[in-house]
Amino acid sequence: MMLRISLIYVYFNCLFVFVLLDCGCNKGLDRQDNTFSSTLRHIDDVPVCKKRTRISTRYRDYYPEDPTMSFIPGGKYLIGTDEPHFPSDGEAPERLVKIADFYLDKFEVSNEKFRSFVKSTNYTTEAEGFGDSFIFKTLLTPQTQEKYVDFRVVSAPWWFKIKGISWRHPQGEQSNVEDLLEHPVVHISWHDAIAYCNWAGKRLPTEAEWEVACRGGKKRKLFPWGNKLSPRGEHWLNIWQGDFPDGNTVKDGYTTTCPVKKFRQNDYDMHNIVGNVWEWTQDFWNKDEVGANAQHVKKGGSYLCHKSYCYRYRCAARSQNTADSSSGNLGFRCAKNV
Repeated sequence: MMLRISLIYVYFNCLFVFVLLDCGCNKGLDRQDNTFSSTLRHIDDVPVCKKRTRISTRYRDYYPEDPTMSFIPGGKYLIGTDEPHFPSDGEAPERLVKIADFYLDKFEVSNEKFRSFVKSTNYTTEAEGFGDSFIFKTLLTPQTQEKYVDFRVVSAPWWFKIKGISWRHPQGEQSNVEDLLEHPVVHISWHDAIAYCNWAGKRLPTEAEWEVACRGGKKRKLFPWGNKLSPRGEHWLNIWQGDFPDGNTVKDGYTTTCPVKKFRQNDYDMHNIVGNVWEWTQDFWNKDEVGANAQHVKKGGSYLCHKSYCYRYRCAARSQNTADSSSGNLGFRCAKNV
């Protein structure tokens, strides 16, 4: 019995001691930007983490009652980078931040969970209210692409602003989420994400919290698990493989989003915190720009990112959209105070 208790104690102690404007990373997908084009462009000694200071061996002191959330220990952490890939994105400099203990969803909010929210509240998303959203060209038939040829984003003409697209119809007007219930909800604005979090008794993570959780207790690593994109030749995330935007080899198994529980990426049990879909955070992109529709920071990249064009599936990477913007690769996960 004593051996078992000792092993449990050791386990928990070890667990916690341990530019391009092309694929939807940019404000070209902001709803307030009405510039479209029919001309296709050519594509040519800081502690890693700390265990809670309160002395206890109870399981709930390490994890919340909700098993779908992970406890992220507070402390001082390094975020950002002194080797930015996109300097204009504000990835630099590397800096020290201090955060409090918090919980973060292990998974992005799924269509199933968002549907429960909508059923409970009769909520209407902003994409539904506006009557359209941005969708990537590979999800559209040639006929639809031709019909909306004048509704492509100038800086990223593979993105179309299409009527009838929303979280209910994420991959075209005739699509639905019945076969995508375990996939992340998309076409979600910042305001939509806030509404869901309020209903769930949670909140959006700050950018610093998000990045600390992404790093999983590691310092100065590119990805949640380390610096190698494909350790042991395995796929650890859902991104674009091949030549963007016309040659996705789908080696990771997914042409669009993958289920929220597919890729476990670090010791904090974060799944798809990089890749799959962009995730909203609380923070303003420009602290001098405030207001109902100011730009907010999004993190993590998406299934449309590729190193040649959108190397933003790194923990330090960041991008932005206005609060009312939505697209087929933009979702979120929730945080909660301890």
